[in-house]
Amino acid sequence: MADLFAMKSPLMIRLANGEKHIMAEYFKHADGLLFFDVFWHQNLQQGIHVVKGEYKGDGPWKMGNNVIHVLGCHGSDPELANLYAEWQYYLQTSADEYPSENEIRLLAQAHGAIINI
Repeated sequence: MADLFAMKSPLMIRLANGEKHIMAEYFKHADGLLFFDVFWHQNLQQGIHVVKGEYKGDGPWKMGNNVIHVLGCHGSDPELANLYAEWQYYLQTSADEYPSENEIRLLAQAHGAIINI
C-alpha cells in the first residue's frame, strides 16, 4: 500500500460535495486528514481544511465519500493543472513570502495535526 503521508507527488482531493482542491500541505489529523489549499497562507479561514475519516486504498485513496489522487492521473483536470502551475511559479518567485516549514508545522499542530518529530 502506498502511504498517503509519504507521497512526494502533488495530490488533489475531490470532496464529497464535488469541490476539488490541490493539497499544498497535508498532515495526519486525529479525525483523519488536515490539508492546506494552494495559496492557503493568503486566507487562513478558507485555506485550511479537515477531512474526517480513515483513509483506505493505495492510490487513489478514499476517506468516506472523499477521494484523493495524484494530480493529473485518472482524467487530467486542466483547471487544477493550471492552478498547480501558478502555485509552482509563485513558490519559485515569491518564496520569501511563504511561511517556513517550522511555521507550517506549528500552524498544522494548532489545527490538530499529528506531527511526528
